[in-house]
Amino acid sequence: MSKPFEIAREFEVKASPGEVFAALTTGAAGWLWPSEYEPRAGGAAPFGGTITAWDPPHRLTARTEAPEGVHGQTLNQLDHLIEPREGGGSWVRYVHSGIFVDDWDNQYDGANRHTDFYLHTLGQYLAYFNGRAAVWSAVDGPAAAGAPDALERAWRALGLPADAAQGAAVGVDLPGAGPVSAVVDHRDPYFFGLRTGDAMYRFFGRNHWGATVGVAVHDFTPGADADRVGADWTGWFGRVYA
Repeated sequence: MSKPFEIAREFEVKASPGEVFAALTTGAAGWLWPSEYEPRAGGAAPFGGTITAWDPPHRLTARTEAPEGVHGQTLNQLDHLIEPREGGGSWVRYVHSGIFVDDWDNQYDGANRHTDFYLHTLGQYLAYFNGRAAVWSAVDGPAAAGAPDALERAWRALGLPADAAQGAAVGVDLPGAGPVSAVVDHRDPYFFGLRTGDAMYRFFGRNHWGATVGVAVHDFTPGADADRVGADWTGWFGRVYA
């Protein structure tokens, strides 16, 4: 049954409104996925959408009546309000709204939890990689990566300490990158994130919502190759969930 939803967040970052607006519009590969916005009200937005508010660096709203490539949704809108803070930094209000048509509770829970992880990654980007160009690659695991313990299996397969909490410094052997030092910048039952000096690795426990564990890599290394990164992680998933 079709039913509207709304997910709202308010948060502060140390970046300026201009830097936040740039991260949303031209730097999204560094924290979300590559997105293109036609810079004007009425211009084209991702997933076949239309920009309904374009007021850099303070307001960005995009609305999509039938999101391309998005299952189970007939309306999607993303609204961002950005205001400067006295003494520096920005306050951001983010509202994601729309209509889910099937499996509403499951879809809402997944979108709600993903929102916090994506916005956390935005904060990491602004704090550690602000303005740096990124190559983005994402891989979903095979059917076996949909098991209840699949996210924990990924953690163990990377050789990460069982008790490493958010903020811990760790050593990890990453596909294509080899042994590196990293920080566990996020960890909860649904997601975990690793940050190195040149990349962020986002692990999604989508097995909780009927899909499979996946990874997104935001690689800031000059000359990084998205196809190679994707192939490295596809091979890794195949071995871990064989």
